This record gives sequence, structure tokens and C-alpha cells, in this order.
Amino acid sequence: MTTVRIFFEKRGESAYISLLDLQRVFHRLLKISGLPVWYTQGFNPHIYLSFSCPLSLGQESICESCEVKTEQETIDGAAWQAALQPLMPRGMKITAVAPAVQKVGVIASAAYTVTMPAGSAAAIEAYNAAEKAEVTKKTKRGHKTLDLKEHLPHIDYTVQGDTLEFSITLPCGSGEALNLNPALLMDVLREKGAAPIWQCQVLRTHLYTQDGTDFS
Repeated sequence: MTTVRIFFEKRGESAYISLLDLQRVFHRLLKISGLPVWYTQGFNPHIYLSFSCPLSLGQESICESCEVKTEQETIDGAAWQAALQPLMPRGMKITAVAPAVQKVGVIASAAYTVTMPAGSAAAIEAYNAAEKAEVTKKTKRGHKTLDLKEHLPHIDYTVQGDTLEFSITLPCGSGEALNLNPALLMDVLREKGAAPIWQCQVLRTHLYTQDGTDFS
């Protein structure tokens, strides 16, 4: 049994496809594609499918991935990509298909590029000047208060014309690992006068392992 990792982009209007709907999309297109994916056993067989650190609704990414299994020992990534891409929703693009190298559990952080109106600069300056930036994170065990400044002490940004842009790296993981959604930061900045979320773009650009390398 081989675990196959499908890497894809999720941009534009596809950013508003929820995880549940995304699972349905991939189940459907994998079935239509005729690729030799493995089905679970039992009374209700279904395609084994697992996503790596799924995005929040409205966020975009160029480094998403999901896993499927196949009994094939040799994977022709180009053939899989050619079979899947014509079936993908608008805004989603298959970038690579290959045998999985690492377990999802090695993911430790994610990098994002945030774009917003230039008028939000004052909010970022206020964040940089603050001693703390406490947020409430919802977990399986309830609510937990965290200080974003412990993980993101300062935001360096650039302004070009009417647009402001900055890049950040936040903890990201599965299971019990700490996972900080950039939406928490966006909420803090909005409280300090930044533009509303619908005028901003959050783009995930990398998933990193504990040693700082790209997740594969």
C-alpha cells in the first residue's frame, strides 16, 4: 500500500469551499478520475482521504495537500495530475502528485502573506508598540487565552501605493500541537483600526517541519 500526497492551490472563490465540502469534492473527482485509489473496508466503503492542516474558510493557499492510498507500488505523478486537474473546481490547481515522504505530524509552522489596504498601517504600528496581544483560542478542551506577541513579537510590513503587505510565520500542527490561525491576528488588528477582513487577503505560502524545511 502506497500513500500518495496530492499538492494543490486553493485560491480565489475556492477559498470559500469549506473543509467538509472540500472532502466531498475530492471524493467525487477521485471517483470520476478512475485512478486506482484504495477504499476502506466494511459495509460502507469509501475512499481513504486525509487533509494536511486544513485552512479556515476564506483563506487562500499555494501549499495545500491531501493523502490517498493506492495498491500501486509505482506512482506516475504526471498521469495522476493530468487525470485530476480537468475535474478541479475553479480556483484550485494540482501542483504535484507524489508518494508521501513525511507524516503530517512533523508539520510545526506555516508561513502566510497578508495583504490589506495601506490605511491599516496604524493598526500594525499599534500592535508593534503593545506589550501584549491577548487572544482567546477555542480548543477541544474549551477556551484558552494566548499572547500572540510570544509568537509574533513584531510585524514588518511594506506599503506600495494603496496596498500594505507583510509575511508572518505561526505555529501550525495537528492533534494536540499548537495551531495559531492568522484570523486571530486579523481580529486583533481590526480592533486597532485595520481594514475589515473582506478587504484583506490571507495567503498560506509554506508548511514547515520542525527543522524548518518544507513539508513533503
